[in-house]
Amino acid sequence: MTARILLLLTLLSAGLSAKLVGIDVSERSPVLDGKAFGNVGAYERVIGKAHFAVDPDDPANAIIHDLEFVPRNAQGRVEFSADIYLLRPVDPGKGSGTVLFEVSNRGGKGLLAFNRARGSRDPRTAEQFGDGLLMERGYTLLWVGWQFDLVDSPNALRLFAPSAQGIDGWVRSLVTPLAPTKTFSVAGAGHVPYEATNVNDPDARLITRLHMDSPGRDTPRDKWRFIDSSTVEVDGGLTPGRSYEVIYRSKDPGVAGLGPAAIRDFVSFLKFGVGGSGLLAELPQGLERSIGYGSSQSGRFLRQYLYDGFNADEQGRIVFDGAWPHISGAARGSFTHRFAQATRQDPYYTVAVFPFRDLTDTDPVTGQSAGLLAKYQNTNAMPKVFYTVTSSEYFARSASLVTTSIDGAAEAPLADTTRFYYMTGTQHGAGSVPPSVPRNLQNRANSNDYWPLMRALLVNFDDWVTKGKEPPPSRYPSVGELASLEDLNFPKIPNFTPLGYQRKAMRLDFGPEFLSKGVISNQPPEVVGPKYPAKVPQLDRDGNEVAGVRLPSVQVPLATYFGWNLPKPEVADVDENLTNTGSTLPFPFNKAQRLANHDPRLSVEERYGSRDAYGARVNAAAALLVAERHLLPRDVDAVVNQCLAMWDFVAAQ
Repeated sequence: MTARILLLLTLLSAGLSAKLVGIDVSERSPVLDGKAFGNVGAYERVIGKAHFAVDPDDPANAIIHDLEFVPRNAQGRVEFSADIYLLRPVDPGKGSGTVLFEVSNRGGKGLLAFNRARGSRDPRTAEQFGDGLLMERGYTLLWVGWQFDLVDSPNALRLFAPSAQGIDGWVRSLVTPLAPTKTFSVAGAGHVPYEATNVNDPDARLITRLHMDSPGRDTPRDKWRFIDSSTVEVDGGLTPGRSYEVIYRSKDPGVAGLGPAAIRDFVSFLKFGVGGSGLLAELPQGLERSIGYGSSQSGRFLRQYLYDGFNADEQGRIVFDGAWPHISGAARGSFTHRFAQATRQDPYYTVAVFPFRDLTDTDPVTGQSAGLLAKYQNTNAMPKVFYTVTSSEYFARSASLVTTSIDGAAEAPLADTTRFYYMTGTQHGAGSVPPSVPRNLQNRANSNDYWPLMRALLVNFDDWVTKGKEPPPSRYPSVGELASLEDLNFPKIPNFTPLGYQRKAMRLDFGPEFLSKGVISNQPPEVVGPKYPAKVPQLDRDGNEVAGVRLPSVQVPLATYFGWNLPKPEVADVDENLTNTGSTLPFPFNKAQRLANHDPRLSVEERYGSRDAYGARVNAAAALLVAERHLLPRDVDAVVNQCLAMWDFVAAQ
């Protein structure tokens, strides 16, 4: 008898309205041949597929749009399934009792970055498990597929959701090329496209925008065409750096809201079981608490998950005791509405839209009142929340709106259960030394690696959720430490072009049924007021940001660090950031170089004298971070060595 049938019979015998109705386990195997991780001991992996059935008539499932258009089984439930992947202690009694769940980013697994491990969708080697920090702390690591439209690829975690049959509507697809082309796919990166139902539809539109959030102009219908149901061709080709948006009709969208429902119900099962007891040897039992983590796309998903109300299960119990959206800024995303496209992150999608803060705000222009955590007030489902952002999210994801009033003029309090940490002078993804040379961009990539800060923050968050130990205070720019792009104090660095345009969150009207039913009838959405005045961190005389949690490489800098990078002029004639890559602009190494290049920044030797003197200052900066609980003692040597490697790189230039 298969594991799925065993579980199903157990659930039915309990006489309960089960949401998780079966599990097919395809692999159960030891991690690293049974290697012991500290006092926790050995780990094992469990890979399989979870099967669910939700009741569309349960009020808790009203947040799942379009269930009424999906076939039901004999019990009146909607069935769906999702890939699952667990790493858990072989002896659960030695574990911490905490589920550390990662919202999978485009089907992948990034959680082991906390181990300083090499990324993998199916970690098997010692290098892919790194230094074992997560295992030594006894977490049960969990991934559940939530994205229904992923392209099938090896070891990608997917959701298998039914479609809303008979539903059609307008779909919008946007592309911003960085190379000449005549055609583009309507699919975003890594997802299956919504196909056009009529490639010759005269009402289909192609809109061109100078910037992603600029007003657009229509291209005459006879100047572009569908060459198949998912590919567009444009006469004369596309101009690199411009944004092109095609609007067309499609049908039978997948029910995207079943993705967060799968996460909700699987994590709830691990915590509460059925009838209060565990069911299968393949699954961890008696887990007491859970922390949900998401990065970039999946961080935005986690903010949407909280906003929609999925953190309360069907019995109203808390799912994630702690939620950590990382590098999401003030954004959410196209995750749960009809014709959702999870990979989209462009301004006219449901990305950087009101509300931005946890606490309830009222938009003075639209009159809408809402808060990210408003649905959990006076309930038992309110999570503790960590937000972590880099410089990139201030410029591209309106991060300042999480901590300021809507007009940007005043401080706005965080919830008592929320902390916000700005990792100063970093880019969207962690950097490395020597800083890489992006092929299409003007500057070397940002070299600052923020993972040492993240590892310490994980320990702080876990202690807060598990023991009630207060984490370090929030650290982010105050209103007085923020500025508009036009007021930034850019130094006149040789051969440097300052950013000239910043994307900002917009007030958008998606149609009368968007908030209630997830139906977008305005394509593109109507702009209903001025953009939100998102601001960015002010700069010091070197061009570096000051406020926030500063790595030793930022406290004792060898370069100017930005969270953005412009395309090379020959690649695209634009003044906005089109990638997630930041910049490293090394200081001149000595006074002669500084004077020869007319660089206003003091040279490395003028600042620090020698490599040894620089190393002493870096060690002092690291010690301060340890005292503040922003750096683990075990990570000090690695942080110092990376700074010294940067010294050697700058000296060699």
